[in-house]
Amino acid sequence: MAEYTHGGDVLTARSRYGGAVLDFSTNLNPLGMPTQAAQAAAGADGSAYPDALCRQLRQAIAAHDGVEAEQVICGNGAADLIFRLAFALQPQKALLTAPTFSEYEGALTCVGCQVERYALDSARDFDLDEGVLETIIPGIELVFLCTPNNPTGRLISTDLLVEIARKCEAVGARLVVDECFLPLTDEGGKGLAPYLAEFPHMFLLRAFTKSYAMAGLRLGYGLSADCDLLERLSGFAQPWSVSAPAQAAGTAAFTLCPNWPERARALVARERPILAVGLTELGCAVVPSQANYLLFQTKNDPDLKEKLLQKGILIRSCANYHNLGPDWYRVCVKGGEENRRLLAALKEVL
Repeated sequence: MAEYTHGGDVLTARSRYGGAVLDFSTNLNPLGMPTQAAQAAAGADGSAYPDALCRQLRQAIAAHDGVEAEQVICGNGAADLIFRLAFALQPQKALLTAPTFSEYEGALTCVGCQVERYALDSARDFDLDEGVLETIIPGIELVFLCTPNNPTGRLISTDLLVEIARKCEAVGARLVVDECFLPLTDEGGKGLAPYLAEFPHMFLLRAFTKSYAMAGLRLGYGLSADCDLLERLSGFAQPWSVSAPAQAAGTAAFTLCPNWPERARALVARERPILAVGLTELGCAVVPSQANYLLFQTKNDPDLKEKLLQKGILIRSCANYHNLGPDWYRVCVKGGEENRRLLAALKEVL
């Protein structure tokens, strides 16, 4: 079987540790899944096929995000849509930043796409700059960007994103902007949804996975004004790709508890600086984050993940990210007691 390289491999961690572990390796809403969404999922009719068109869910998404239901497509998590984009578009050359979420390249590799990388500078907190515009040239067919970027937690300014969208339109490139973590950032906001009509070749990736802690239900969606693209993406989906429990949970989340991510942002805003200071005092170089997770570098300690697992704590190694290395790690921001337990364990092993 292929090696699992993402966070959240709790089953393996439990078997190696010999008991329950505290998972800091996935960047989910620290409040967990709202009760209303969990109840809706539990009450869904599992004996009938789910709505293949996700009609009620798409209406809820459209009302929540201020778009038209025809501009919404749902999938089995955002990763499902990433792979559908690759298979539907079959690009020959694509542009990614480095570091960024690995599944963009994973999907592109499946279709034989050549990947160009724009390296982000650690000395500048891995912020994307205007230099990326010079790399969006004829021949680049697809550009993947992530805001806030995973694993750095850094937002891309709206002004720069609009410039990039204009450049992509000019050279005929499709722009995909991953906004899955956006609801949990300092700014929150509507992202680029208000620009869909202006940039019809833009596709926005969003998900309930992070902002509503629904990782196990697998529910993501995309927004685009390009109805032809959405039709093509639908053709690359398996039938009934979004389960009835997932559709029910997503509908409940956006209709019954739309402010759930906002509540989490208040907790993150309080706890993230404390966690960042604690990591810095332990000798780690911490990237200033605008999201619900922190990227940090140790003093040449490639075994930190294993050392912490021996204490029942799971963190994310970033060794597999381009432009990082084995001494880089990522942790999510949790509640105060859990964060203190992480810092105490780190103090023992660093």
